[in-house]
Amino acid sequence: MALALGLPRGAGLVYRAFGAPGRLGTARALAAIARRRGLVFLVGADADLAARAGAAGLHLPERLSWRAPRLRRPGWIVTAAAHTPRAARRAGIDAFVLSTVFPSASPSAGRPLGALRFALRVRTASAPAYALGGVNDASAGKLRMTGAAGLAGVGFSRQAPPGRGQGGLRT
Repeated sequence: MALALGLPRGAGLVYRAFGAPGRLGTARALAAIARRRGLVFLVGADADLAARAGAAGLHLPERLSWRAPRLRRPGWIVTAAAHTPRAARRAGIDAFVLSTVFPSASPSAGRPLGALRFALRVRTASAPAYALGGVNDASAGKLRMTGAAGLAGVGFSRQAPPGRGQGGLRT
């Protein structure tokens, strides 16, 4: 909840419940905060939870992004993770989160693309693309001319040292 309360108006927030107990209550509370604060609230990989919570849409991991057209509901935003050029060209997605851009301490981070390869991937993506992975106050400036729609992060740390932590998703 603290993350949702700290994001600026217009930012997006993805709730990845991973089957947690109480996920519907948490999702509904986050949806209410998002409405009050002008955030875009998406639920990760669970279309039923997104619908029941009143989310603005759904965020899919790359492995499920092919299902976007079947999972979409009227008025929803559907975003997806993309770790490969092919995934970033998938149709039916409103925006992509491309990663890993810079070195990251995240255990799931892949080999970093770097700003140049990230920019090339943005140009070939079928929808706007957000940068994820090692993005913080120190590295964000390297993305200025890449065509990125914004920045994404797993956490929210305005003071993260280079390669550590992430900045909040910003549009």
